[in-house]
Amino acid sequence: MSDAFVGTPAAAVIDPRGPRFAAAVTTVVLAVSLVTGSGPLLAAQTLVFAVGALLGLRYSPYGLLYRAVLRPRLGPPEDVEDERPPRFAQAVGLGFGVLGTIGYLVGPVWLGIAACAGALAAAFLNAAFGYCLGCELYLLAVRLRGAEPDRG
Repeated sequence: MSDAFVGTPAAAVIDPRGPRFAAAVTTVVLAVSLVTGSGPLLAAQTLVFAVGALLGLRYSPYGLLYRAVLRPRLGPPEDVEDERPPRFAQAVGLGFGVLGTIGYLVGPVWLGIAACAGALAAAFLNAAFGYCLGCELYLLAVRLRGAEPDRG
């Protein structure tokens, strides 16, 4: 465990491979939503974002799947990370998901397309390159508030 998290409650740190796995699943779901224009599928993904943002990544369906299926095969992580930045990223995804779902189900459809595409781009960056836009927004917000974030 990184020294930056000494004294941090265990519930506040996560295996960094989990959010990347979740981003890969999210990328597939959002790509299918975008290609098919499926408001209900985007709504389902939006619920996944809501659980991650409001209850924590451990309770997110993709987090549960990661811990049950993949993590036992991978072994323990080399390091852990603070849950707050990826959880904030889920909240950003929730915002995009809500807008996209409204656009697809109520209109205008361009709003659904734009919001879904924006969320897809962010999820793909995380899944493919390990770059979490929402996490970086969180760290920027912490810096703007005058605090220095723990990076691990």
